[in-house]
Formats: sequence, C-alpha cells, structure tokens
Amino acid sequence: MNGELVVVDDVPGSFASRVTEAFAHRSTPGFSMALSGGDTARRCYERLAGEGADTVDWWQVDVYWGDERCVPLDDVDSNYRLAREALLDRVGAANATWPMRCDEGADPYQLRVGELGRFDVVHLGLGPDGHTASLFPESAALDAAEGRLVVLNDDPLARNPHPRMTLTFEGISRSRLVIITAEGATKAEALARVAADDLTAPASRVTSDRVIWLVDADAAALL
Repeated sequence: MNGELVVVDDVPGSFASRVTEAFAHRSTPGFSMALSGGDTARRCYERLAGEGADTVDWWQVDVYWGDERCVPLDDVDSNYRLAREALLDRVGAANATWPMRCDEGADPYQLRVGELGRFDVVHLGLGPDGHTASLFPESAALDAAEGRLVVLNDDPLARNPHPRMTLTFEGISRSRLVIITAEGATKAEALARVAADDLTAPASRVTSDRVIWLVDADAAALL
C-alpha cells in the first residue's frame, strides 16, 4: 500500500483536522484542494465546513475537483453540487472554484491543472470495485499518456453510471497531500486488495508526496 493507513473512529472529523492542519502549515498564501464525491465525502465536507469556519480563510482557497460525472452541475449526481451544498454554501464560497465541465472536453481542465502546478490537498474516495476518482478497473484512463493530467473516462464494466472526467494518476500525484477516506463494510474487500498491492484495484496505484488513508474499523475489517 502506498502511504500511511490510519484507522479512526471518526473519518469525517479526522479528515477535517488533516485539511485544517495542511492549511495552517501551507508555505504560500494561497491553498488549492481537489474534492471528491459520495456519501463519505459529503460528511467530510460538512464537518470541514463546521470545524474549518474559524481556522481556514476560505478567501485564500481555490477549489478543484478530482472527478465529475458528465451531468449538469445542478444534477443530484453532480460532485460539484455535493460540494456546493456540503461545503461551499456553508462557508460562504471560496477564492475561486473550478468545476469540471464535460461538454468542454478535458483539455481546458488539463491546462488549468498544469498552470496550477501542484495541489495542496487532493481528497479521494474508494469504490467497492477498488476505483478512486473515476479511474475504474480496466478503463482507458489507467493507461493515460505521460503528461496527461485530466481525461474523459467510462467504466467498461458498467458498474458506475455516467461518463466521467477525472484526474489521472499523474494528475493526482501532483499533490503535496492526498487524503483517501473509506467507511463501512462495503469497502473492506477493496481496501484489503489495495493493502495487498493488488494493481487490479486502481486505488493501489495512487502516489504523491504524502498519501494518508483515513478509514474506519468496518472498512479495515479484512486487513
């Protein structure tokens, strides 16, 4: 497994603490973070909105996304909408937000991420099939060309709906800190595969300056 595995009682609380700590120890005035989607992400962002209210200057934060479903931004399945409801509306917005827009293709987001250089934090989840971001097993994005940071991708096994836009492994690696969160027994098998360095679980291929896995006891039950 790449990175540090931490089993915690409260995944959202631990996530919020890690992000506020990263903000407090940033080396430049600005701060960039890429967000995720899913039920655990929603809980993480709601907690961050509460605990980061007095410790994070949101007007110094630029918000990106690690992946997005190719649906309208106000769709119930949109990661942008989730982040807006759980975090951005609660903290009163941020310095800048950069939604992924599938109708524009991947190139504009590729350029934006390239211009940024490095994320301060990338937040990822873990799917029961071992995917992270929208890097699905057996999908084309797993073998993205060198230098490609953002791609459009589909799940060839049809277990995850909607076409997607996603950071590639190389895009994710351009982060000072990657935080991967996982909760519940439905993630236990996938996490065990990652811990065993099973490369058929895409999440096992995540690298960065620092990778932290924040998981609860149910997710870690098979370790």
